[in-house]
Amino acid sequence: MANQVKEAWKAGKAVVNGWLAIPNAFSAEMYAQAGWDSVTVDMQHGVQDYLSCVACFQGMARAPVTPMVRVPWNEPGIIGKVLDAGAYGVICPMVNTPQEAANLVQYSKYPPQGTRSNGPIRAGVYGEAGGYQKTANDNILVIPMIETKQAIENIEAILDVPGIDGIYVGPSDLSFSYGLEPKLDVEDPFILKIYEKLLTETSKRGIAAGLHNGSAAYANRMIQMGFKLVTISNEVGLMVNAAKAAVKQARGG
Repeated sequence: MANQVKEAWKAGKAVVNGWLAIPNAFSAEMYAQAGWDSVTVDMQHGVQDYLSCVACFQGMARAPVTPMVRVPWNEPGIIGKVLDAGAYGVICPMVNTPQEAANLVQYSKYPPQGTRSNGPIRAGVYGEAGGYQKTANDNILVIPMIETKQAIENIEAILDVPGIDGIYVGPSDLSFSYGLEPKLDVEDPFILKIYEKLLTETSKRGIAAGLHNGSAAYANRMIQMGFKLVTISNEVGLMVNAAKAAVKQARGG
């Protein structure tokens, strides 16, 4: 099965990504039908573990979305397991050096490009019998998160690591790292200038830039700016905001 995010990027299109913090197959099933291009299970800051990640993948299996995972850390055990579960993309937090980026690639790829262990217990069914291993290295998206001052200082060397398909900006941690208020929809000219630099450096190399956003309006603005993957909050944030608005409206507010 082709990776639809990868195909969209090849065609120069941006993708809109859903984000799952709730460890539940039913909510994942419902959410995946909202029109997202991809849906990411958040194992770093979401309330997700490995079993709930698998359940979310099972829930969203009938929807035409590309399943991805944000892993908790750059560690080969969990990266291998989420890929075996059927992730088509791995978003990895706090990648700050070219060596850390190279490690991420290595953990995500089968030999000879990497050291991923063979045993795609769920992912194997996506291809014809025995075919998954032949296509996995090309099909899976390796996406380091760029979210610190150190990563920005090393950005060209990180982007030059073979096997990186995209980057994913964490605005809160990036702002935090520079001594600014951690927030999603950044208006600070200093951080926006960093975004411009990232877009310039990624586009030079044919690498996609992704970003986590707090609102749909800001996400749309970032697509216009050149980002090729935008996430809008997560399902918890959107649900709570909709519920607050409904209660307010019911009370005549």
